[in-house]
Amino acid sequence: MNLPDAIIDAHHHLWDLQACRYPWLMAKGVRRFFGDPTPIQKNYLVGDFLADIGELPVAASVHVQVGVEETHAVAETRWLQAVAESGTGFPQGIVAFCDLAAPDAQAKLEAHREAPNLRGIRQILGRSPEEDAATGSHLLLENPVWVKNLAGLAERGLSFDLQLIPSQLPAARALLAKIPALRAALCHCGSPFQQDPESLADWKTQLRALAELPNVYCKLSGFGMFDPAWSATSIRPIVLETIEAFTPERCMFGSNFPVEKLCSDYRKVWAAYDALTQDFTAAERRQVFHNTARDFYAL
Repeated sequence: MNLPDAIIDAHHHLWDLQACRYPWLMAKGVRRFFGDPTPIQKNYLVGDFLADIGELPVAASVHVQVGVEETHAVAETRWLQAVAESGTGFPQGIVAFCDLAAPDAQAKLEAHREAPNLRGIRQILGRSPEEDAATGSHLLLENPVWVKNLAGLAERGLSFDLQLIPSQLPAARALLAKIPALRAALCHCGSPFQQDPESLADWKTQLRALAELPNVYCKLSGFGMFDPAWSATSIRPIVLETIEAFTPERCMFGSNFPVEKLCSDYRKVWAAYDALTQDFTAAERRQVFHNTARDFYAL
């Protein structure tokens, strides 16, 4: 294993079930698109995150909103800021939830901005066809209020974490092409949950089209949500295709812990990416595992 001097984890989660309400963590016996969440339906705090990291040189991290109840979204940001100021410094970046289609979106954004570590917003557009049909999240790209408030993030110096499924990539590209000032980070390589040859070929086409936009970056993360038995070999074509499309300058490593903990441990996740980038130069590896996240999230 060839460790870099420092790693930034650009995508992980924390939660305290006493500090905020997380409906999906409190709903027992409900299977999600990524599997049975029962093993992680308990507090996951900074100490747990650091224990999972172990000896790996993770120097900074970005917390991404994790399905908190909408009325607790600002409370989640305030809690995370307090956690960051309590001693360890983690998480150095916060990506919060805000319903950009809501009438009070502007007020909520201002409340989030009171946290010094706030860097961006995520409102999930797509998880899986089944869950998206139930929530209506896939319709946000067509909502004029949502689109207007999305564009306004750039004026506040905020980025947007873009989580969707491959069928939504063309619409997202068309929209982001009209908002060049908005920096967006595509989560989980665009969630290629269907990995038959035809589906992957379509994903590749749409991913490369999105990567043509210089304001869009990509997170190498979340593979266990779609394939619990994933390995470095199985994700190799997806990871290398993504890095080729976006270049190392616009790709960043994310563990997606503790969701990924349902099928893996942190060292295994890191080891897979380490193995896949052994042929990269030292500068390219540092870019993917540290510099891109540092620069994108101003850490």
